[in-house]
Amino acid sequence: MGKRGPSKGRGGRPKMPLAEKLLNGNPGKKPIKVLDFGNIEDLEGEQIPKPREYMIASQKQGEIIAAEIREELWKWLKERNCEKLLPMLLIDQYAMSYARWIQAEQAVSEYGSLGRHPTTGNAQQSPFVMIAQNANKQTLNIWGQIYEIVKENCSSDYRPFSAADDMMERLLTSKR
Repeated sequence: MGKRGPSKGRGGRPKMPLAEKLLNGNPGKKPIKVLDFGNIEDLEGEQIPKPREYMIASQKQGEIIAAEIREELWKWLKERNCEKLLPMLLIDQYAMSYARWIQAEQAVSEYGSLGRHPTTGNAQQSPFVMIAQNANKQTLNIWGQIYEIVKENCSSDYRPFSAADDMMERLLTSKR
């Protein structure tokens, strides 16, 4: 007989984001865990650490943009005061995975989604398609981890603004 119920650690109601708890007055009445940074005027900004060598190394298939993606994510985290909540390794993994996905998609665009089998000569799916799918899956998985940490610890609006998100929100909250 197969496994029943949610996977371990995923059962029950999902956690409410900190920003919503603060806005709604903490409906669960559990103590809210808010990080205390003391006097904010005394804090100094920290620059993003330099990328590791493998993130900027030259590639056979053109330039890899992992360092740019990493810096973009760091700025997004810094705007939400969450850059210290995430290990740099997770940020680096996301940037590399995202960059590999882009690289694979560029290869699919350049070489096409079909190729010839090396021994039979028959048409087959390009290996770059599978590489792109795997990199995309890994990227979304890592992004899910990052987003959960930010959502659970950010006291301001943690979502990147998107007109499509706003429209969907209005559709979902409108009365029928």
